[in-house]
Amino acid sequence: MRFLYEDESFSFEALRAAGFANDGGADLGEVLTTLRSIPEGDEDAWLRQWRRTAQRVHAIGTDALTAGHRVSAREALLRASNYYRTAEFYRRDDPANDPEAKALSAASRETFATAAGLLDTPVEAVRIPYQDTTLPGYLFLVDDSGLPRPTLVFTSGFDSTLEEAWFVVGAAALRRGYNVLAYDGPGQGAALREQGLFFRPDWEAVVTPVVDYALTRPEIDPDRIALLGYSLGGYLTARAAAHEHRLAALVLDDGLYDYHDAHARMMPPFLREWIEAGRDDLSEPVLALLMQVSTQLRWALRNGVWTFGAASASDYIRRTVDYTLEGVAGLIECPTLILEAEDDQFFHGQPQLVEAALTCPRTLVTLPEAEGAGEHCHMGAMARFQQVAFDWLDDTLTPKA
Repeated sequence: MRFLYEDESFSFEALRAAGFANDGGADLGEVLTTLRSIPEGDEDAWLRQWRRTAQRVHAIGTDALTAGHRVSAREALLRASNYYRTAEFYRRDDPANDPEAKALSAASRETFATAAGLLDTPVEAVRIPYQDTTLPGYLFLVDDSGLPRPTLVFTSGFDSTLEEAWFVVGAAALRRGYNVLAYDGPGQGAALREQGLFFRPDWEAVVTPVVDYALTRPEIDPDRIALLGYSLGGYLTARAAAHEHRLAALVLDDGLYDYHDAHARMMPPFLREWIEAGRDDLSEPVLALLMQVSTQLRWALRNGVWTFGAASASDYIRRTVDYTLEGVAGLIECPTLILEAEDDQFFHGQPQLVEAALTCPRTLVTLPEAEGAGEHCHMGAMARFQQVAFDWLDDTLTPKA
C-alpha cells in the first residue's frame, strides 16, 4: 500500500506519522500540508518540513498552556512530540554526535513529558534499575485508586521510542482498564541517545529487571502482567519470555523468528558470503552502492550501525546473527498472540516461523491489506490492531466463566 509516495520508506513513515492521529499523535491536515512540501526521497526536505510543523504546533501548545487551556496544550504537545520524532528519522550520518539529531529527539521527549503531565489519568516518569544504571520509562495508570490492575509492559523496536508507546497502545490500554509500563531498553530512545546503551540479543536481561520493578508497584496485578513487543520488539520480547516466566501473556506485533534472515534474504548470495567471511573490503563497496539507490536500505543499515554499536554496515549485519529464537522458542510457557501484517515489507513469513516453533498456547492472526492493516505493525490501522490485541488479552487474562 502506497501512501502519498512511491518511495517505500517515505510512504511507510508518512503513514506511521499520520496513523497516530487515532490517539492524538497527528492531525491529518497538518500531515498532508507538511508532506506536500517534501519531494520524493528528499531526506533534507523531510527534516526541514517536519521540523517546521513540529515547531509551529509546539508553539501552539506552549501558548495554550500559558493561557491556561490545558486540553488544547496537551493535544498540541502530543502532536508536536510525534512530529519531532518524524523529523529526525532519516538523520543518520552521525546521530550520536549530530546536534540537530540530538535537539530534535530531545524536543520529542520534552514535549511528550509536558503533555503527559496534562493527561486526565495518572502518569509517572520512572527509572527502572538495570545493571549499574537505570532505564527510562513511563507508568500510565487507569486511575489513582491504587487498585491492582492488569498491566501491559511495552517494548518498542529498532527505531521506535518510549514516547511512541502512548500512540501505539497506551491510550487504548487505559480505555480498556489496563495500566501500561513502557520503557526504553538498550538501543532504544533515551537509553541509546543519553546513556550509550546498544541492543543486545539476550533481552531477558532487560525484561527481568522491568518485571522486578513492576512487582514493586501495588497498582500492578502480579498475576496479570502481559508483555508486548513492537516491531523488532517482537523478537526481543519472545526471547525474554523464554526465560522470564512471571508473565501471564505475550503479544508479538509482529512475530519475528530470525532477525538476521530478514536481512539475508534481501541480499544476493555472493554478498552474504563476503559479509559472513568478514571480507568487508569487498562487501562494504557493494552495500554503499545499494544504499545509494534505496532509501529504506540506506536508513536501515545506518540505523543498525548506530543502535548496535557496530563498526560498519557489514559488522551490523553479522551482529544480527544472534537475534534468533532457534533453540529457545520452545521455552516460552505463557499464552502468546502472534500478529502478522499481510504485506509486511520487513518480516514477511516470520510470524509463521514463530508459530511453528512455539509449544505454548498460541494464536496467529493475520491482518490483511484489504482492511488497511497489511503494513508492518499494521501502520495506518491502529484501531484494528488495538482491537485484536486487547480483545485477546481480555479473553486470556480474564477468561469468561
